[in-house]
Amino acid sequence: MAEAAPGEIQAAGAVVWRARAGGTETALVHRPRYDDWSFPKGKSLPGEHVLLTAVREVEEETSVRVALGRRLGSQSYLADGKPKRVEYWAARPVSPERFAPNDETDALAWLPLADARERLSYPRDQAMLETFTAGPLDTAPVILLRHASTIAKKEWRQGGHADLARPLSDRGQAQAAVLAGLLGCFAPAQVISSAAERCLATITPYAERTGAPVTAEPAFTVDSASGHGGDDWAETPAARSRVTEIVTAARPAVICAHRQNLPWLLAQVCAAINAQVPDGPPLHRAAFWVLQVGGRRLASAEQHRLEAEPGQ
Repeated sequence: MAEAAPGEIQAAGAVVWRARAGGTETALVHRPRYDDWSFPKGKSLPGEHVLLTAVREVEEETSVRVALGRRLGSQSYLADGKPKRVEYWAARPVSPERFAPNDETDALAWLPLADARERLSYPRDQAMLETFTAGPLDTAPVILLRHASTIAKKEWRQGGHADLARPLSDRGQAQAAVLAGLLGCFAPAQVISSAAERCLATITPYAERTGAPVTAEPAFTVDSASGHGGDDWAETPAARSRVTEIVTAARPAVICAHRQNLPWLLAQVCAAINAQVPDGPPLHRAAFWVLQVGGRRLASAEQHRLEAEPGQ
């Protein structure tokens, strides 16, 4: 996703929805300061990742914890004379719905979509609701994650150690801890990883947070010291079959892998659902793609990274 421009206020929120016998309902909040009805949203804290902003602000304004679904896009406008951009996702509640009024929001309304459109105070929010209704409601994320920063390959080899055992650096361990929170913004997922230590260590904090077991997948493993893999990763029937199995299961999944095979994994996930491969730069270490799949089609694709570091 694009980074905020200098001087631009970054904010995030969600179109929160639930299924009821009479149809789909969405949550709107009333802000007494402006006497308006809108989707729950708010500004990012200094240094806060936009995914965390979306989940935190929704919970603060609705008292509901959510799991983010497909990305809906952004709104850009002036707020108090300053440029502001709000990123939006579809989201489902994953905690009890017990609204508690506060200084920012004094009322919460769950409304059928047609009624919500009439209640919304701003045309831009009505347009966002139309974007929400135009796509699948329920989606499952397939997250493709590049492992975090490691001890230098040259330094590790000089010690006579096996490449598959190369560990994360101190910085990589810190990145893995941050990733546990970011990945936790989405629905709890099955965890699949390359068998390399650097991949297993990257995804373990998330797995421990969610209670999911980590499945080591040899077909996704790159051993650059063994003659198999290196800078070029060789596709195998087992790898292709495994990706298809993961995607068609329609269950949330996180796959932690390598620079060498992540472009192939991205292309293979898209091929499994007859989707075009999304545009985006190669993943930095600890960066990830979120591909939301609904009804066997690609509902949205977004790329996230912890920080900008050219040359990783």
